[in-house]
Amino acid sequence: MLHFDAQAVRNALPWPTLVAALGQAFIDGCEVPTRHPHSLGEAGTVLLMPAWRTGGCLGVKTVTIFPGNGTLGLPGVHASYALFSARTGVPLAVLDGTELTARRTAAASALAASFLAREDSSRLLLVGAGRVAGLLPAAMRSVRPGLQEVWVWARRAEAARALARQLCSEGFDASVADDLASAVPQAHVVSCATMTTQALVQGKWLAPGTHLDLIGGFTPTMREADGICLARSRVFVDTDEALSKAGDLLQAISEGHFLPANLQGTLGTLCRAQATGRRSAEEITLFKSVGSALEDLAAAEMVWRAADNPPHSA
Repeated sequence: MLHFDAQAVRNALPWPTLVAALGQAFIDGCEVPTRHPHSLGEAGTVLLMPAWRTGGCLGVKTVTIFPGNGTLGLPGVHASYALFSARTGVPLAVLDGTELTARRTAAASALAASFLAREDSSRLLLVGAGRVAGLLPAAMRSVRPGLQEVWVWARRAEAARALARQLCSEGFDASVADDLASAVPQAHVVSCATMTTQALVQGKWLAPGTHLDLIGGFTPTMREADGICLARSRVFVDTDEALSKAGDLLQAISEGHFLPANLQGTLGTLCRAQATGRRSAEEITLFKSVGSALEDLAAAEMVWRAADNPPHSA
């Protein structure tokens, strides 16, 4: 059984290829049971996320989510990924699931942006300064090459400054946004990757043509945007599971700002051309993701194949 550490996973998942692979995975589909969450009390949560292709590969990701890790200088999410043959059950590989998760998450947002963000988008606002936030500029630029200017806002100013410095070293025109209320209306794409349970982005701030990307709120108690954001937007999700898991949606529904019937589509229907993406330069679009084991499996298979392994070698 092979082992792929974080660097090996990173090297095997370049942005353009990964985004394309996710798009194809959403077209092809696979077996994705509902994730299995288990509460560890106030400390955190563990998730089990399986997926498989009949006659192909089977993958199971184990995720630990500890929102308080930020105060310890640690990422809030860690994961490991086990890949098996779906024909024989033979273990094939263990992968660094933290890197896998971060990259497929950013790539899924980029895939959504390829349908929903304006083609002339040039300014990205990051809300949050964690692992996924740091990957988003490069992922987004793979589908919107004009995205060069990046603003970073975070509750901890030092974290925002550190990420801005990192992005400058990667060739972006990056700086810190001191005031979120004034930064949001000036951004073409607003990407939120936080663990907050209180809405940070207010719908009244959104300018015409904005694409709002909500990544962090993956439980009913978490949200990154208020209900007005959804009321003003054409809303898309990664999978239908978001309607039962995402606090941004569930709380907006309970407040009367959003109806499930108003959902415009999923990544699957967008990729299969069964839903229409952005229709004009003025409309506001919103993408809410909660993550899918389909994305993990597609990314893990990419890593496995990059090591010159055939897809069904066991």
